[in-house]
Amino acid sequence: MNTIKAKPADSCRYDIVSLGEIMIRLDPGDVRIRTTRNFRVWEGGGEYNVARGLRKCFGLRAGVVTAIVDNEVGHLLEDLICQGGVDTSYVKWVPFDGIGRSSRMGLNFTERGFGVRAALGCSDRANSAASQMKAGDIDWEKLFGSDSVRWFHTGGIFAALSPTTSDVIIEALECAKKHGTYTSFDLNFRPSLWKSAGGTEKAQQVNRRIAPLVDVMIGNEEDFTKAFGYEVPGVDKDLSKLDPAGFEQMITQVVKDFPNFKAVATTLRNARTASTNDWGAILWMDGEFYEALQRPDLEIYDRVGGGDSFASGLIYGLLSGKTPEEAVNYGAAHGALAMTTPGDTTMATLKEVEKVMKGGGARVAR
Repeated sequence: MNTIKAKPADSCRYDIVSLGEIMIRLDPGDVRIRTTRNFRVWEGGGEYNVARGLRKCFGLRAGVVTAIVDNEVGHLLEDLICQGGVDTSYVKWVPFDGIGRSSRMGLNFTERGFGVRAALGCSDRANSAASQMKAGDIDWEKLFGSDSVRWFHTGGIFAALSPTTSDVIIEALECAKKHGTYTSFDLNFRPSLWKSAGGTEKAQQVNRRIAPLVDVMIGNEEDFTKAFGYEVPGVDKDLSKLDPAGFEQMITQVVKDFPNFKAVATTLRNARTASTNDWGAILWMDGEFYEALQRPDLEIYDRVGGGDSFASGLIYGLLSGKTPEEAVNYGAAHGALAMTTPGDTTMATLKEVEKVMKGGGARVAR
C-alpha cells in the first residue's frame, strides 16, 4: 500500500520543484568530443532532469531552483528550460562580469558510448553560478509556504559542487518538511566532483548530514557504497547478475540507520557493453520490497539521464497514489525509454511508459 499522501494538488502551485545546477550539454552526436567539428546543444542536470521528466512525460506542474548568469549563454539555458515546460520563477540571476571570472555557466561535454567504448563525460563547471549558491539566497518560505509544493527533489551532484551548496539543500529540506512537502534525494555520486573536495569520506559526511531530512532516498550500487558508506553483499563479486538479494540486505541496514525514510529505491544496472545493459530496480516501502520487471539485454542509445528518469517515474507513481509495485515499474520503464533517445532528458510519453510496463513490443505504431 502506498502510504505517501501528498498535499492536494489544488492547494499547491507546484507538484514538483527541483534544486540543482543545470548545465549546457554539448553533444558531438555519433563522433567523439576530441574529434568533432559540431556540437548539438541540450540542457541537463541530475536534479533538474527529474522535474523536467515529471513535466514533459507525466504532465505535472514543475519548477526549478538554480542560479544562472545573466548573459547570452545563460539565456540560451533559460530558453531550453522554458521549452521543457519547467517554471523559472525561482531562478537566481547572477550579474555577468564580462569574462566569467566571478561567475559563469557550467558546460558538460558528453559523448555516447557504443559497444566496448564507454560513454564519456567532461565537465567544465568550476565557479559556476549554481555552485556559488549559499543559504539565504532563496525565499523558501514563499516557495513552500505561500506558493506551496507537493514534492521537492534534490541530490548529491548539487551537494558536491561547493562547501555552501549542501547548506542550501539542508535549508530547503528543513523548510519543505515544515510545510508538509514530501522530499526526495538522489545520491548521484560523481567521483570527479568529490576528487578535490575530500573524496568518498567527505561525500559520506555530507550525505549522512542531509539524509535525516529526506523522505525518499534514491541511488544505485555505487551511490550507496561510495556516497553513503554501505556495502552491497555480492555486488562486486558477480556484476553479471542483477540479483536483488544483496540490495535488499543493504537497504535493510539503511532504513535501520535512517528510520525517517519512507521509501528507498535503487536501480540495478549491469553494463554488458555501452550499448547493451541489464536493467532493473527495487523499491523498499513500509517494510516490504518491490522489484520492477527486469530487462536483460536492454539496448541503449544514450545512457545519460536513465537514473534521473527512473526517479521521475517513481515519484510520479508515489505522488499519484499508485501502489509501490506500480511506482517502481513506472520508474524502471521510464528510465529504459529515456535511454533510447539522445540528451539528458526524457522524450517519452506517459502512454509509451505504460505500454512498456505492460510488456508492449516495438512494432511500428501507425
